[in-house]
Amino acid sequence: MYGYLWGALPGPRSVKALLAIVLLVAVVLLLMEVVFPWVSEHMPYSDVTV
Repeated sequence: MYGYLWGALPGPRSVKALLAIVLLVAVVLLLMEVVFPWVSEHMPYSDVTV
């Protein structure tokens, strides 16, 4: 999979590395801002009473 992604990215090696870093940051940001908050609302441990 990583080989396919590396081959699909355009440009020389430095541009490919920069694009790969940008894609990684975009995926992490999407997970942190959208996916994880949505999942945490549906988890049963959020209704804690002491």
